[in-house]
Amino acid sequence: MALQLWETLEEAITAYTGLSAATFFTVLALLWAIYYAVTGLFGSSSDHHQRSRALEEQIEPLPPPVQLGEISEEELKQYDGSDSKKPLLMAIKGQIYDVSQSRMFYGPGGPYALFAGKDASRALAKMSFEEKDLTGDISGLGPFELEALQDWEYKFMSKYVKVGTIKKTVPVTEGDSSGEVSGATESDAKPGEDSPSQSAVAGTEEKSSGTDAKEE
Repeated sequence: MALQLWETLEEAITAYTGLSAATFFTVLALLWAIYYAVTGLFGSSSDHHQRSRALEEQIEPLPPPVQLGEISEEELKQYDGSDSKKPLLMAIKGQIYDVSQSRMFYGPGGPYALFAGKDASRALAKMSFEEKDLTGDISGLGPFELEALQDWEYKFMSKYVKVGTIKKTVPVTEGDSSGEVSGATESDAKPGEDSPSQSAVAGTEEKSSGTDAKEE
């Protein structure tokens, strides 16, 4: 019975398509494979576009950089990326730059996150990630380190917007302050010491002049 059905199907395929049964089923399998590949390709493309659109909607455009002027290093720490509403700032050689567009590098979890909110001049010059080098003090650096720091500065100047500078503080040592006070005390004391002697000299001159007048 099954054999008769197969023979009848072969005769129908040959009569309607002019192809043998084997050729017909081969062509049918190829058409199905092509259809599956095409629908899969377009389906993944549309999914990709949908994901891209959703990602673009989630990512808000960065606000324009805000000029801060001159701020202290302590104030700069507020812009280390811990507060997503504040810009992400970093300083090189006392110049502050807005690096918000590179939050994936300098923001929390990024490879250079420890540089954010600080003047990391020394660390960049030495390519160091040690806490002691996270400072703007570049004294004692060698020529190669200073050259590396200069390259970093050129990179920041060309890529990021400068938004301010770090306020310079002049430390006052105890020796200097005591010296100034002691110097002022000595200068103030000298006129007091000289005044009695000058009065004595003036009194002596008056007595001698009186004696001379009596003798005459």
